[in-house]
Amino acid sequence: MFQVHCLESIKRGETELYSKYSIGPFLKGQSLTIGNALRRVLLSNLSGVAITGVRITGINHEFSTIPNVREDVIDILLNLKQIVLKGTINEPTLARLSVSKAGVITAQDIQLLGDLSLVDERQYVATLSAPGNLEMEFLIATGQNYITNNKIDPVIPEGFLSVDSVFMPVTQVNFFVETSRTNASSELESLILEISTNGSLNPDTALTTAAEILERTFSQLKITKTLPLAVPNIDTPVEESKEEQLETIFIEELELSVRAYNCLRRANVHTLADLMQYSSAELLEFKNFGQKSADEVCDCLQKKFNLTLP
Repeated sequence: MFQVHCLESIKRGETELYSKYSIGPFLKGQSLTIGNALRRVLLSNLSGVAITGVRITGINHEFSTIPNVREDVIDILLNLKQIVLKGTINEPTLARLSVSKAGVITAQDIQLLGDLSLVDERQYVATLSAPGNLEMEFLIATGQNYITNNKIDPVIPEGFLSVDSVFMPVTQVNFFVETSRTNASSELESLILEISTNGSLNPDTALTTAAEILERTFSQLKITKTLPLAVPNIDTPVEESKEEQLETIFIEELELSVRAYNCLRRANVHTLADLMQYSSAELLEFKNFGQKSADEVCDCLQKKFNLTLP
């Protein structure tokens, strides 16, 4: 059984957590394989919460200026991109900010609902140089990885400005291999893994979640039945093989917008095999799933996998 030792754990700030682990012992060559897999999942497949859009009262486009506010709209959008949130939400939700007193505006002025909370309340938003009314409404969603505003813009409600969304809780992963510390044999080795997060998830939880994702993925490679030596129908194995292949491809590979992705997840659609059970018309029956999302799914299926819904 593998042993996981935390060699070092540092909190450099509210949004900078770092831990260093020694994992092993492994047979020679296994550490590199496992390190690569863990790094990929840690950086790409862990979910997070982020601001995806903002509506500012009296502002229609990102090149505007706001009366009595030191920053222009583009600067504010960049500041909102840096705000780190944590919590669990099942669907996109709204938060609000309303300030009338002159002074520095920080993340703590945002009124969050439900299970959401701020990792660092001191994160800067803007400065109101004179008394006035500054009102903002934020759209917050769950997602994975990093999504630029041009991909979010087509799916956010009218009147909202899209924000580059950093969903990934893990900011950096490094690893290297060394001779195992628990055995003098040169045939055994340990994986040294360094994980940095933005504070919405601690490195221990990130590592555990990544390992669970890999476990679920590799469990689908298990052979549950023995194929017969003689194949009576040459078409049958091809169909089964294609279906089994679709079961191993998760909908994350489609790179859908946040809204379409979340709607599919809430409908328990996790793989392409799950998705191919529905027609484009049946997708419209999912909650909050509109024609634009259905067209997006069909388009991504065709472009990335040359598949068409029944």
